[in-house]
Amino acid sequence: MEQHVSKQIMVSGLKPSGEIHLGNYLGAVKQWVELQDMHPSYFFVADLHAITEPQKPKDLHAQIIETAATYLALGIDPKKSVFFIQSHVPQHTELMWILNTITSMGDLERMVVYKEKISEGKEALAGLFAYPVLMAADIILYKAAHVPVGEDQRQHVELTRELARRFNTRFGNVFPLPKPLLPKVGARIMSLQDPSKKMSKSHGAATYIGLFDAPDVIRKKIKSAVTDSGSEIIYSPEKKPAVANLMTLYHLYSGLTFSEIEKEFAGKGYGDFKVALAELLISNLSPIQDERAAILADKNRLLTVLRDGGERASATAAKTLDEVYAKVGLKIEI
Repeated sequence: MEQHVSKQIMVSGLKPSGEIHLGNYLGAVKQWVELQDMHPSYFFVADLHAITEPQKPKDLHAQIIETAATYLALGIDPKKSVFFIQSHVPQHTELMWILNTITSMGDLERMVVYKEKISEGKEALAGLFAYPVLMAADIILYKAAHVPVGEDQRQHVELTRELARRFNTRFGNVFPLPKPLLPKVGARIMSLQDPSKKMSKSHGAATYIGLFDAPDVIRKKIKSAVTDSGSEIIYSPEKKPAVANLMTLYHLYSGLTFSEIEKEFAGKGYGDFKVALAELLISNLSPIQDERAAILADKNRLLTVLRDGGERASATAAKTLDEVYAKVGLKIEI
């Protein structure tokens, strides 16, 4: 069924946590680019979310700039969308505090992503625990109706809906109840080494394809990607999850259906398919890599885009927060 969405506000952000991989792009950013023509959109570099885990300040600063350049290289258009750095709009954290007062510990203890990070050995910091509340503030601050996210963020959008509903019930209607927009295919790209886990940098360099990996690195990673028993190229997530994951990448970058991919590689083995997939990825990623290099070479222009976007976002955010303060009883004219 074709997805129809009205021209309502859309918001999303991505952490500047180093290299962006195919899972980040296909699960989120790709549809941002496609949807910005349909909706008034706010996209941001989520630098406040990045510091929920320990960061080296110098590295973080560089990653924020690189992530902003990556957004633009991938197709975010500051003439169509409001594009900015999260920390440049202080209303994000101000609204988070208001939402903290209506969020229960139980709400946050149920968050699967937090549990996964702790199981990976991350320190149980208060910021990491409460970051879904900041995410909720990010979204409803702009009165978003739609949030394009990957499958792993669906639960956080559901919490956002609940907090918006809770605020409206307690203080009066201010916020729409946002809905997640998930891509039909590619919402959850899996690890190259373990198809039961989503693609993530935390699982090691061999498990993901970075958008800015060199051609030889991409070839090596695809060649070493795990496969399933047998040798036929057949799309079957249940019986052949590893091959299905690789076929999903081929589908998304070639535009071929799974049936067409099966026909193309009929009578061929995993080796032939992996070679073709690696070259397909390289040919698609090369223009993005060149574009980001050009953007970073003109840093003043990039900073101008971010400053302008921050000013536009702040204007909207200030109006929303003023309304929130009035509803809560904090607005006092002095």
